[in-house]
Amino acid sequence: MPNIDALAERLDEYLEPAQVKAVRRAYYYAEQAHDGQMRKSGEAYVSHPLAVASILSSMHMDHESLMAAMLHDVIEDTQVDKQGLEDQFGITVANLVDGVSKLTHLEFKTRAESQAHNFQKMAIAMAKDIRVILVKLADRLHNMRTIGAMRPDSRRRIAKETTDIYAPIAARLGIYWIKNELEETSFMYTQPESYAEIKGLVAKDRREREKV
Repeated sequence: MPNIDALAERLDEYLEPAQVKAVRRAYYYAEQAHDGQMRKSGEAYVSHPLAVASILSSMHMDHESLMAAMLHDVIEDTQVDKQGLEDQFGITVANLVDGVSKLTHLEFKTRAESQAHNFQKMAIAMAKDIRVILVKLADRLHNMRTIGAMRPDSRRRIAKETTDIYAPIAARLGIYWIKNELEETSFMYTQPESYAEIKGLVAKDRREREKV
């Protein structure tokens, strides 16, 4: 599990000290705001925004994106509102967090397969700052990495939604490593038997190649 000190060390490689300090402050704010909240896995909820920020750090995203990642569920899941975030972290970070929250609300209204394409268009059109989409993609990526803690029916629904909506958005933005991981993880939960069969064939073929 990542921690804020390890993340800060990585951020020191490409961000200014004041920017790293700002990311740390956003983390501690989120930790306090989500105090007492737990994930399905049993981990403290703040482990999720920290992991989302860690994913974005691997893409060398700017400090405002990382702060928004730390805070992306605060408006949705705590008593803090957009104005509160703006007072603490400025208008840019508050707008990013608000944009991610609005995408989450749209997600709940557009689960039907027939509306998936409309969601893609709305998501990209409404994100005045492309960083909103990137934070949301990193959010979904971490959720897919930890989806095993959810009920089977929830896993199937979220996996299908990921295939229909988020993987195509990642592809449209040219972020193919995210697209590929989202599709592979989704396939594992939507078609587990086919996934196991293909995985076995690939492993067998790899063993044959290693012999050669």
